[in-house]
Amino acid sequence: MRGQALAIATFLLAARLAAAGEEPRRLDGGFGRPVPTRTPSPGPIASPTAVRTPPPPLVPAPRATAGPSPRATAPPAVRATTLPAPPARPAAPLATRPAAPTATRPAAPRPAATPPRKSADVSVGYVLVPFVVTDRKGRPVGDLREQDVTLLSEGVPVAWDLFQKSADAPVSYAVLLDGSGSMGLAGKMEGAIAALETLAATRIPGDDFALFVFAEGELKEIVGFTEDAEKIVEAARRVKPWGKTAFRDALVRMPEESLHGRNGSKAIILLSDGIDNDSRITEPELTKLMEGVEIPVYPLGLRSPGGLMRPLPGTTVEWLLNVDVLSHIARITGGRMSLVDDPAQLPSHVLSIQKDLRHQYLIGFSPAGSGPVRYRSLTLRVAGPARPVRARAGYLGSDPPSHGPGGPGTR
Repeated sequence: MRGQALAIATFLLAARLAAAGEEPRRLDGGFGRPVPTRTPSPGPIASPTAVRTPPPPLVPAPRATAGPSPRATAPPAVRATTLPAPPARPAAPLATRPAAPTATRPAAPRPAATPPRKSADVSVGYVLVPFVVTDRKGRPVGDLREQDVTLLSEGVPVAWDLFQKSADAPVSYAVLLDGSGSMGLAGKMEGAIAALETLAATRIPGDDFALFVFAEGELKEIVGFTEDAEKIVEAARRVKPWGKTAFRDALVRMPEESLHGRNGSKAIILLSDGIDNDSRITEPELTKLMEGVEIPVYPLGLRSPGGLMRPLPGTTVEWLLNVDVLSHIARITGGRMSLVDDPAQLPSHVLSIQKDLRHQYLIGFSPAGSGPVRYRSLTLRVAGPARPVRARAGYLGSDPPSHGPGGPGTR
């Protein structure tokens, strides 16, 4: 009776609450609560993070992967094919893949080299062509007139608006010193220091100097451009040869570094035994990156005397020294290659370099702006008897201005 009375009372109370528009309060206990759901949202899941969350049927999948059952591979396969993110992920690496070598190579090399070229050569600006003319004994010729000179670009005469000759003008020297372990043999480092001492002793007011050392894949600016030449000599004396040689990687960065010199006349002097065994840049790449550089490179090659360098069968000591590469770089930039067996000969070659730089001529012109921007070869001819001429081999830019009927130096 009591149970029936309690049931009737409960029914009447519920009916009264329903008539008043109220829901009966759920009781504590497992049955009175809403059934928990695994998905927090009743609709389709649109957010990427929610997509990565397995739907309820796949919840057991992580536990299955720990066992040897083949069913464990099925859930990951389903998730991989249904996720929208994976197709987009490979796209990012593919887009950046071309930039990866450039970031590691100029500085290295390709991207490190491309920015230096943009600032060191004159791909879109004014083209400067420094040149040196010598007699048959190698002495600079200093009495040329403008009408004695003809500049050709791929066989077409070029009109210039600048013709100058220097008379003991100051020079900015960017010295690149090989600090690798092979330079510690046969007095090579001592010879290089003697060359720098000669360079410092023969300076004139206005000359400035910078010293860069490369070894073990690194190029370091030891002394920035300064008129105090003794600083680079003292710094060179503190260099302890070590590591491998990567002169190609170092040389490709020098045109940009040499722009910090204050003088219009500039030169890059490389002191190295040339045994490149660590460069990432290849010889063809170096040549390509140095094309169009307007700053002459003067490599001073140090060979080991007494047969310390043993070439492979069928090759020569010069092969080990990469003479072909160094002489080609010197030629296309308007410099000169020197090769010595005795480091004590270096000071005399430094004096010859200074003579060249003190008696330079300079021609300048602005590209016409028509035609594609590409590498264009240059040839310089001098009237009178045949005489050696050293000038840069080309420039990177558009068509050169052609001269009118008034002569090669007029527009």
